[in-house]
Amino acid sequence: MNYRIVCDSSANLFSFQNADFKSVPLTILVEDQSFADDGLVNIKVMEEAMRNSKEKTGSSCPNIYQWQEAFEGADCIFVITITSALSGAYNAAVQAAEQYMQEHPEVKICVVDSLSTGPEMVLLAEKLAELFQENKDFETIRSEIAQYQHHTHLLYSLQSMRNLAKNGRINPAVAKVLGLLGIRIIGRASAEGTVELVDKCRGAKKANRIVIDELEKNGYNGRKVRIAHNDNLEDAGALKLEILAKYPFADVTIADCGALCSYYAEEHGFLIGYEDSLQ
Repeated sequence: MNYRIVCDSSANLFSFQNADFKSVPLTILVEDQSFADDGLVNIKVMEEAMRNSKEKTGSSCPNIYQWQEAFEGADCIFVITITSALSGAYNAAVQAAEQYMQEHPEVKICVVDSLSTGPEMVLLAEKLAELFQENKDFETIRSEIAQYQHHTHLLYSLQSMRNLAKNGRINPAVAKVLGLLGIRIIGRASAEGTVELVDKCRGAKKANRIVIDELEKNGYNGRKVRIAHNDNLEDAGALKLEILAKYPFADVTIADCGALCSYYAEEHGFLIGYEDSLQ
């Protein structure tokens, strides 16, 4: 059996060494321009276009045919999508999978709504790769990834929420006031996959302390942390060092945000996916 992981591009994964893998791009829409999130987008050019736009910007999810193209050539496929609360990617992937399995009855596809984005999706992909390597059958993997998902979480640390406000994810008046005051926002993906505010503060150092406190409140004890940043390696690196100071054997990595995550995290924002104690 040929096992494959397929993620939409909000995972910020455009290649993956540990398993057969495909990424399906979301697209950022800015007036008459479109930026397919294929790992090759010039983020600075995209952000400049957004700053200059007087119109509402947005994003579009992969269509059914893009998903199905990523399924071709595999027998057992696990799909991970951005939260269905923020995008139609999950629904499109489900429709694509149902249609594809009707046309290819020998193929099995499991579509996972991450209820999250970015680095939490990376954790799910890494777990799937581990399960593939253990030669477990499709239904066992489906069950175990569902259980594992209860133990993964997402936090975010943002300097701007302008795009979230533009797209109706938060109150625009709140976003404007926070931006004017230079306040950093710490939040999380809720159990329903929505954007949930946790705290706010001034300064990256205090923001990182709040992030670590929130990690620990949710059962973090030194396991995996995956950080994705938008042009803010300095603060992301400082957070990594603070985590390792408390948990020297923690598995912490840092990666760049792709176009979709950069669109929502905005400049200098970053996202933190992590495992709890798994108990």
